[in-house]
Amino acid sequence: MPAAEGHETFLGQVRKEWIDVNGHMNVTAYDTVFAAAEAALYAAAGFTDDYPMAAGRSFFRVEKHVRYEAELLAGAAIRVATRVLRADGRRFHVFHALVDVGRDRRAATMEVLALHVDLATRRVVPLADPLQAAAWAGLAGAHAGLPPPAGVGRRIAP
Repeated sequence: MPAAEGHETFLGQVRKEWIDVNGHMNVTAYDTVFAAAEAALYAAAGFTDDYPMAAGRSFFRVEKHVRYEAELLAGAAIRVATRVLRADGRRFHVFHALVDVGRDRRAATMEVLALHVDLATRRVVPLADPLQAAAWAGLAGAHAGLPPPAGVGRRIAP
């Protein structure tokens, strides 16, 4: 995958059970794919499912913006490219692009803001481990010089 697209976080195929009454991938399936991509990103930064229990800290998604740009049909090969746009140890701004591989076009995006939270106090805290912070900084730094992805920061407007 070209560096401009980001870190590959999902590769798969649109499943038949993901198709809705309109004959295309339903919104719940997009959430499933993007959640899998997000989990892969956290794993790439060294955070596994046991992190909240072991550390007493976790990541809370506080905002997400999904854009549907093209239909996805059953059987379509899909992949997600993820870019970490900002990671300061407390706040993590991430952009996922879901691509229809066969048509070589972007089908959807999800932009996310997540916070690192202490589960006991329910307050935002910095990453405690310098290696964890370095992992996030490395992911963000890999694409820091690239132009922002199309659609990042877009708001809903009539």
